[in-house]
Amino acid sequence: MPIDLEEISHEFMQLENNKSKIHGPFDIIGDIHGCYDELCELLEKLGYIIDNSQGVYSPQHRKAVFLGDLVDRGPKSPEVLKLVMSMVKSEKGFCVTGNHDNKLLRKLKGSNVQVLHGLKETLEQLGQEPESFKKDVEMFLEHLVGHYVFDNGRLVVAHAGLREQFHSIASKKTRDLAMFGETTGKIDELGLPVRIDWSSEYKGSALVVYGHTPRAQAIMVNHTINIDTGCVFGGKLTAFRYPEKEIMEVKAKAVYCEPVRPFL
Repeated sequence: MPIDLEEISHEFMQLENNKSKIHGPFDIIGDIHGCYDELCELLEKLGYIIDNSQGVYSPQHRKAVFLGDLVDRGPKSPEVLKLVMSMVKSEKGFCVTGNHDNKLLRKLKGSNVQVLHGLKETLEQLGQEPESFKKDVEMFLEHLVGHYVFDNGRLVVAHAGLREQFHSIASKKTRDLAMFGETTGKIDELGLPVRIDWSSEYKGSALVVYGHTPRAQAIMVNHTINIDTGCVFGGKLTAFRYPEKEIMEVKAKAVYCEPVRPFL
């Protein structure tokens, strides 16, 4: 009987995505986009210790969960990568991929991608780093999953959110939806994809925490919450504490990039 490689891959990805036996507590952090100083301030506000010799850790044994878009637009993408990579490696944190992280990965692997939306700045910043670090970044980004399921299925994290029917599936389609979000296929007057408002119809039992689309405030809709509060655009960097369901945030230290449209 022939071996079904697709089935094996699917099962393997399921194991990678399924962290149901990990219950937290978690500090879920929205889109960082190279805002390293704000990230450090937020982690310290959350009670984490940033130690050059011991790395970043929580004395309360909390886990950080990063919602992706670590890079682009902001001033210190390599520093953000180093911190997050260190926390994931030391099992002090988790990270899902965002669309900006995915585009950087494709560029590092030699794909002909458009150098837009802050990627140019990230590449320039990485140009100051040794080749070995860029290889480490490539390997790290390549192994990021699209979403995680935690706490016996009660918590799902994905960069752009995810409908309930995809929570237990780890396929390329699911990964793409988790990274890019659902769109109508149309483009608006600003040249941006028209997004489907999936959260307004969400009736799932799992709490879905996501980012991707910046808002002025963290927004809870049904059993979902968007915590991308546009730090790189001069807004805030936001964390959602689970299971407490508390919001903690720090203000951006500057407007590093002008948004294409004002976020509401």
